[in-house]
Amino acid sequence: MSTPKNVSVLQRNNVKILGNGTQPMLFAHGYGCDQHMWRFVYPEFEKDYKVILFDHVGAGHSDHNSYSREKYDELLGYAEDIIDICEELDLKDVILVAHSVSCMIAAIATSLKPSRFSKLIMIGPSARYINDENYVGGFNREDIDDLMEALDSNYLGWSANMAPAIMGNPDRPELGEELSNSFCRTNPEIAKHFAKVTFMSDNRKDLKKVSVPTLVLQCSQDIIAPVEVGRYVHENLQNSEFQILNATGHCPNLSAPEETTLAIKKYLASTN
Repeated sequence: MSTPKNVSVLQRNNVKILGNGTQPMLFAHGYGCDQHMWRFVYPEFEKDYKVILFDHVGAGHSDHNSYSREKYDELLGYAEDIIDICEELDLKDVILVAHSVSCMIAAIATSLKPSRFSKLIMIGPSARYINDENYVGGFNREDIDDLMEALDSNYLGWSANMAPAIMGNPDRPELGEELSNSFCRTNPEIAKHFAKVTFMSDNRKDLKKVSVPTLVLQCSQDIIAPVEVGRYVHENLQNSEFQILNATGHCPNLSAPEETTLAIKKYLASTN
């Protein structure tokens, strides 16, 4: 499915280019969020990198008319958008920093066009959210069915209740409130579809196709992506390092940006 006429790739995904460096660093946000969620992280890289921010179609200030249930009925559609951005800007040697569901979107993108990417940073990844035989995903199928039902019946109520739990920092309620507001800014119909695609996906086989060096960052307590999930992702990538952050919750880019930034910088310095 191509971009609608008169809408460029850069408009479609609300692409912003910042920074003083030459090597591209592309930030991919998670479910219910937009590029604003990187605001405490990306400024630390502007001096040395070409920082590129974008919104997935349906999020933030992307072109919502470009949304197609057919294209985005699997994570591949979002991965193709990342590749489109890289090709439109002729980006090479890209460091792709991805959060939450975008980790698997990034895994697909880097496996399809490995020549475009030099490194992959995964923050809170999950290859499959539903438990399977000998696999811990963190949720039973009934849990996900209940989640989908709650989303369908009362998206705004679900957002208000779930966001603080996902954020995981009860002593800092403003963080949960920000995530809730971000969920509420997203088109409910698109958000519900994206949630289904996210939580029903099984991307375990995609991990084996990733060849670029990868850093897996895992929060110490995360109800969305438990430690077992992070370890599984690490163990099934060809060339990865695994680090558990002191941060708790699912959004360390908001709750612990200093620790997150330091971990990324150390990894990049050690692998250059």
